[in-house]
Amino acid sequence: MWVFALFDLPVTGAKERKDYARFRKDLKRMGFSMLQYSVYARYCHSRESHDTFLNRVQKLVPEKGEVRLLAITDAQFVKMRVLVGKKRRKAEKGPEQLMFF
Repeated sequence: MWVFALFDLPVTGAKERKDYARFRKDLKRMGFSMLQYSVYARYCHSRESHDTFLNRVQKLVPEKGEVRLLAITDAQFVKMRVLVGKKRRKAEKGPEQLMFF
């Protein structure tokens, strides 16, 4: 299963820019990868792992802004079409190996 973090955080002031940067860095430290600006995704091997990451992200959300978390299955993820200009590209693949935490 894949967990998507989609966020819209203000960056008008110095503190807001710092909060935005911290949020992105924390997502990366947790294993999320950027798919697009303000759209990050992470593969979770089980429902328990999914729930753990949802709780972790919830604790990171800055005071201002909005974060949405979306979970989709591997089957749904591989059906995603990535369009770049007029070209098509295959969606990213899940990890090939078993992950231990």
